[in-house]
Amino acid sequence: MKVVAAYLLAVLGGNASPSADDLKVILGSVGAEADDDRIELLLSEVKGKDITELIASGREKLASVPSGGGAVAVAAPTAGGGGGAAAPAAEAKKEEKVEEKEESDDV
Repeated sequence: MKVVAAYLLAVLGGNASPSADDLKVILGSVGAEADDDRIELLLSEVKGKDITELIASGREKLASVPSGGGAVAVAAPTAGGGGGAAAPAAEAKKEEKVEEKEESDDV
């Protein structure tokens, strides 16, 4: 992913066709190691292709993949994993609203 990110940064920076050295400089600027094999693989795959078309094609492919993420997120709190802290926070907000109403009734 970091090689792809470096490629996209180079393109966004105005370099329409970044070289392996360009990507190595970008990766080196943030202290990341550059894997020559991965860089060459990426450059061979995107050679002669428009980056906006590649991104659009990737979005279409991702849209066709069923994610099912919503069901997992809903099930997690009932399973007792990590979501338990959200319930007391919601209850505290309800209590605050009730207290505010009681105070306004006293006036």
